[in-house]
Amino acid sequence: MPSSSRARAARRVADLLIRLRALVALIALVVVFSALSPEFLTSGNLSILVKHVAINAILAIGMTFVILSGGIDLSVGAIAGLCGMVAGYLLNRGLTIETAGVTVYFHAWLVVAVALAAGMGLGAVNGALVARLRVAPFIATLGMLYVARGLAMLVSGGATFPSLGGVAAFGNTGFPLIGTGIVAGLPVPIWLMAILAAAGTVLAVRTPFGRQVYAIGGNERAALLAGVRVPQVKLGVYVISGFTAALVGLIIAAQLGASHPATGETFELNAIAAVVLGGTSLMGGRGTITGTLIGAFVIGVLADGLVLLGVSEFWQMVIKGLVIVLAVILDQFQKRSTS
Repeated sequence: MPSSSRARAARRVADLLIRLRALVALIALVVVFSALSPEFLTSGNLSILVKHVAINAILAIGMTFVILSGGIDLSVGAIAGLCGMVAGYLLNRGLTIETAGVTVYFHAWLVVAVALAAGMGLGAVNGALVARLRVAPFIATLGMLYVARGLAMLVSGGATFPSLGGVAAFGNTGFPLIGTGIVAGLPVPIWLMAILAAAGTVLAVRTPFGRQVYAIGGNERAALLAGVRVPQVKLGVYVISGFTAALVGLIIAAQLGASHPATGETFELNAIAAVVLGGTSLMGGRGTITGTLIGAFVIGVLADGLVLLGVSEFWQMVIKGLVIVLAVILDQFQKRSTS
């Protein structure tokens, strides 16, 4: 084979490996940790690993839409914490109607609906700030991070709402099922992750909304001139992000049987990391939900494997940070090579 042909073949292989870097990294991590720790591939460890991954993956699916549009959402962790507190408040204290002198306790699934609506509402505020008032996404969502975290503290005065199992006499039992329930042998959070990943993929690839998100992230000005209703689409992606954040807050509260205002701290960083590792460009316009799912598994496997190997939490943070930086470098390399 001539040297020029070998060079082209090597370049194609290198490009393919860069495009599939998240999957390659995931396979490499599984192989390495399986060889170093006999506990890694046990059913018990894999079950715990996937449940942890599900939480980050759900959050990252919403974040993917925001980043695809060219934005960022730093408030998802705080919104998760606030929505968990909303659920905890309604389950523990109900809604007191002062004028009638009565307290109403809602059914657990109505509590879930209220908390999800709260998350979507906060996402809508983010979207309005970014799309209507043209506040930079970083600033708008950073402000929402502090607002949501503060509200979460105010709901209970900084205390925890315990015993979210509900009271049969109040008709509000069943809330823990969203975090600890088992359906067809799999935990509910894993089903929720799978459903959201499938729905997110269809929404991103098969609908006009998804194509408009990619168009805005690729070139917002061109999308606007092409007739895309940019403000509405941007509002939509932040609402999706608020929904997934609220769902994560509810899952964690249900798993713990309690809600705490500090829930979700730094979750936004893990969600962004999963999106970036999955190949979504931080500049917008390029990426997939499947890639995000793989990115979430890379982070989950990395964290789980390092714990099994006895690596200290401090070194775990260092290693995770280096992996994220490497992912961004490879993304920039891919962008230059395809331009």
